[in-house]
Amino acid sequence: MTERLGDELHVWLCDVDQLRDARTLETLASWLDPVETARWRRFLFERDRHLFLVAHALVRRTLSLYADVPPADWRYSVGPHGRPEIAAPIPAGELRFNLSHTRGLAAVLVHSGIDCGVDVEVRHRDVDYLAVSKRVFAAAEREAMLALPEAEQRERFFQYWTLKESYIKARGMGLALPLEKFAFGVEGPIRIDIDATLGDDPADWQFEMQSPTPDHQLSLAARRGRDAEPRKVNVRWMDFAALVEP
Repeated sequence: MTERLGDELHVWLCDVDQLRDARTLETLASWLDPVETARWRRFLFERDRHLFLVAHALVRRTLSLYADVPPADWRYSVGPHGRPEIAAPIPAGELRFNLSHTRGLAAVLVHSGIDCGVDVEVRHRDVDYLAVSKRVFAAAEREAMLALPEAEQRERFFQYWTLKESYIKARGMGLALPLEKFAFGVEGPIRIDIDATLGDDPADWQFEMQSPTPDHQLSLAARRGRDAEPRKVNVRWMDFAALVEP
C-alpha cells in the first residue's frame, strides 16, 4: 500500500485523450472483469470504447494504490440505484469510490466509509442550458443563473449541474432523487438547501468545485457530519505509463 487516506478525500484524474499507447491500453483491458469487458465491447464508437476502458481501469489502478490488491482482482456489487461498491477482496465499506467521466477526462474519488460523489463535465459542450435548467433546477438556482450576464450563465449552469450530480451520486440514488427538490448557492461558501421531504440535513455536507483543466468543471460532495471539520481534498493526476509494468 502506497497511499493513505486518513481524513482526506482523494481525487485521481486521467487525461483520456493522451493515453494512446497500444501496450498500455492492452494492459488496462486485461484488468477489466467479464461484465466490464462485455460492456466495453458493446460500444459502437471507438471514442466511447476508449473512454470506458480508461475510466474503469483508472478505478482499478486507483483502488490498488490503497490496498495490496492487483487491479484485476477487484470485484464490485451494485446498489438498488446502480451505484457500484467494492464487494471483494477487502471488506465492503472499508474503501469506497465514485467515478465520473466525460469527453477528455476521467475522475475517481476515493474515500473511507463515508458518502461521497464526484462529477466532471465539459463546460463548453453544446447544450441548451436554458431549457435544461427549466426542467431540473430549483427555482432559486434558475433565478440566480438568469440574473447573471448572459456570458456567465453557461458557466453557472455547469457549476450547478456538477454539484447536483455529485450530491445525488453521494446519496446513492441517482436521478431517483428529484433535482428540483434541492438548491445550491455558490456565492461565497457553497451551500445547499434541501426540501424536508428528502430527509437530509444540509449541515452534514461538504462541497467543493474545481477546474482541473480549462475545459472541465469538477464538483464533489462529501457527507462529513454536522459538527465535523471539512475534509481536505487532494487532487492528483494518474500516470499510467509509470504504473503499468513494462
